[in-house]
Amino acid sequence: MRLFFFLALGACLAAQDVPSISVNVDVVNVLASVRDKRGALISSLEKPDFTIFEDGKKQEIKYFTRETDLPLTIGLLVDVSGSQRNLLEDERAASARFFEQVLRKKDMAFLMSFGVDSDLLQDFTNSHTLLDRALREMHMNAGVGGITPTTVPTAARGTVLYEAVWLASNEKMRTEVGRKALVLITDGDDQGSRTRPPEALEAAQKSDSIIYVILYEDPHFHDFVGRGSAEGEMRKLTDDTGGRTFRVGGRTRLSDVYNQLQEELRSQYVIAYTSTNPERDGRFRKIEIHVKNRKDVKVQARKGYYATAPGRE
Repeated sequence: MRLFFFLALGACLAAQDVPSISVNVDVVNVLASVRDKRGALISSLEKPDFTIFEDGKKQEIKYFTRETDLPLTIGLLVDVSGSQRNLLEDERAASARFFEQVLRKKDMAFLMSFGVDSDLLQDFTNSHTLLDRALREMHMNAGVGGITPTTVPTAARGTVLYEAVWLASNEKMRTEVGRKALVLITDGDDQGSRTRPPEALEAAQKSDSIIYVILYEDPHFHDFVGRGSAEGEMRKLTDDTGGRTFRVGGRTRLSDVYNQLQEELRSQYVIAYTSTNPERDGRFRKIEIHVKNRKDVKVQARKGYYATAPGRE
């Protein structure tokens, strides 16, 4: 498995009199959030509070930090298919505020839209100006065969959600280091992707990216074409990578969700260990993290990783 963000993590740990991580050590890094039974984030835990298992075998935690200022790379993927037509202006404004609030000097972000196809609107940058410009230039990409409340629904290629996740993971995130998060704003429906959901999930896992999905639906559109069962698939993407699925609706606005997401991204524990299994056979290894003597908390972390040898990813 590729060692990721060893430099940033090592710098933080050095301040705690813990040996920094060497580039020659194959380290498994896990980002975790912990919540109490009311859903509030817990940020006061220490290394002895955690136990971690790989394929059922207990691992020794060698590095641990509660620092929230480790470099962050964000990919924002916005659904611009016909079903989101009436939501696009709100998505632009709220996303611009999110970037303004969450991005710091060491952080980077890119913007991608997806509809009939996927478009990279802004490559990696920490410039709020460039990201804001890309958001303002973002436009609908519904295609001729797309579905709108004024057309007859068809099975045409219209929302390539899983292709967008696959592309963002493989083409953008895989070679990056640090904390990595893909944020999707979508109603969760996919039409016409040539990438299957398991393939998109695997790509995200191999790029060490956490997926967050913000389900944002136009009720007028879905009252016309009917609602699907997309939330289950979205929760599969988020739960397996250590992220969350949010829903906009009722009293919860998109800006409210962004505020929750910002808090979570700055309240993560970094837990690292050297696997007791030295084989790099490319197989998926399951990870479990528990908080000792606390049955009232829930740990949110990725469910595993692919043990791929360097240069064979």
